[in-house]
Amino acid sequence: MGKASFVVRRTLQLVVTLWAVGTVLFGLFRLMPGDPTSYVISSQMTQEARRQLIESYGLNDPLYIQYFRFLENLVVLNFGQSFHSNQPVTDVIATYLPNTLVLMLTAFVIAYAIGITLGVLSGWYRGSRFERSTVITALTARSVPTFYVGLIVLWIFGATFGVIPMSGMTSLGTGGQSTGFLDMVFTMDFVRHLIAPAAVLAFYYMGYPLLIMRSSMLEVLSEDFIDVCRAKGLKERTIMFKHAARNALLPIITAAAIALGYAVGGSVLIETVFAWPGIGREMVRAVLRRDFPVAQGTFIVLASTIIFLNFLADLAYGYLDPRVTYD
Repeated sequence: MGKASFVVRRTLQLVVTLWAVGTVLFGLFRLMPGDPTSYVISSQMTQEARRQLIESYGLNDPLYIQYFRFLENLVVLNFGQSFHSNQPVTDVIATYLPNTLVLMLTAFVIAYAIGITLGVLSGWYRGSRFERSTVITALTARSVPTFYVGLIVLWIFGATFGVIPMSGMTSLGTGGQSTGFLDMVFTMDFVRHLIAPAAVLAFYYMGYPLLIMRSSMLEVLSEDFIDVCRAKGLKERTIMFKHAARNALLPIITAAAIALGYAVGGSVLIETVFAWPGIGREMVRAVLRRDFPVAQGTFIVLASTIIFLNFLADLAYGYLDPRVTYD
């Protein structure tokens, strides 16, 4: 099977997966107990006003008609109107998604910069005390829940010492407490709010590239070209970074796409702990108030991000590594 047919097959799988995710979400939210209109319909409304409001949301139609309308709107990225704010769901997502992206990308860059460096050094100094300590740190970072670390950070550095803000993205009175990241500029106040959640997430994600880079380095160091480099009289630092680490980066590059998708999708807990106005926190709030359109839209955006980045990782691996075949 050639590369073209592989791309076509993976694209079809991508479409089918997105359809399956949308179908499951449609069913789950309608199987939840409670009336989704209870949040928007007042007890003081007349029966006629209630009927017109339900009709405006299309909730009085048969379930199969709602399903086909949902799929039709999904194709054109129309997620409907929010029950809570009566805004288009796309506007809600556009408001909160940049906040999540800036937090996740900051943590991701820090985690991979530190993780790759420590992975190179731990692989190079195999069997040393440094390697054992870095591996233990990586396993600890991947094992401890992020919300637990976040609560400890808030307790120590926020409540006890007061060196970090306790919640939000900006302080009250700075003009940035609105949830729109694009409406405000980078300020020191924003950076102060960003440091704690980004550091907690970076600590968690750091273990993944560290362990992968260490394993990849151990494989590369057993190759013959490392002995050739030493025979040429190259410095150890040059061999470690310019030759060994450079060849060990391939698994990291492809794994980074998958990890980035899960990083964006896994923003719910940390945004809730730090009250960061991102799409993950808004998704939780939408579920609690049974705002089906917003909950569905945010779920689909996060799931689509993970699926699409997995798709890119599959394609990238074949192009970056000529040894990969599609037979």
